[in-house]
Amino acid sequence: MKTFFLSIFSLFLTTTVGAQEFTAIQLNAPNKDRGSSIMKALNDRHSTREFSSENLSIQDLSDLLWAANGVNREDGRRTAATARNNQDIDVYVIMKEGAYIYDANAHELKPVAIGDYRDLVADSQDFAKNAPVSLLIVSDISRFTGLDVEVQKQLGALDAGIVSQNIMLFASGCGLVTVPRAYMNKEGLKEALSLSETQIPMLNTPIGYPKGSE
Repeated sequence: MKTFFLSIFSLFLTTTVGAQEFTAIQLNAPNKDRGSSIMKALNDRHSTREFSSENLSIQDLSDLLWAANGVNREDGRRTAATARNNQDIDVYVIMKEGAYIYDANAHELKPVAIGDYRDLVADSQDFAKNAPVSLLIVSDISRFTGLDVEVQKQLGALDAGIVSQNIMLFASGCGLVTVPRAYMNKEGLKEALSLSETQIPMLNTPIGYPKGSE
């Protein structure tokens, strides 16, 4: 009986996010057959500022990140278009136990900084702290070579918006809730995540299950 309960507990740890040691997280293969039609997802898309405290399952997180900016072709191109295919966007995953960066090629989360930085994402808007996960969309404008800095920033903002839309459509089509935000403590996040001067936090999206769905 003791062995049975230990096995169940171990299974729980491997199927939810937020109960793991601060190490790299290998994500599940994305389930590309799930979700509503694109027209229904568009019809259902809305911003939500209330979230369940329940951690996202590893499958939901895996599918979410692939939809946001995953590799969908053998040549390494992504679900989200970028100017010149410079792939300037990095998605940081901010959770209670720490911050990770999504490695799209390996389809895994790589640890960046231990600790809960959701308050930096939220800044003074406390509702954002309640989401179990916040996705921070960062553009590394140095990947746009040979362009004026202001043009680089414009392209980075455009590419960030495309990733944000992918996140919102996945959420509305697959039973999650989110809200796109540009408000955050950018300097605090840059310090916490050791971002360079060319890595610009553009947008963030707190995301989770609907409140009351526990």
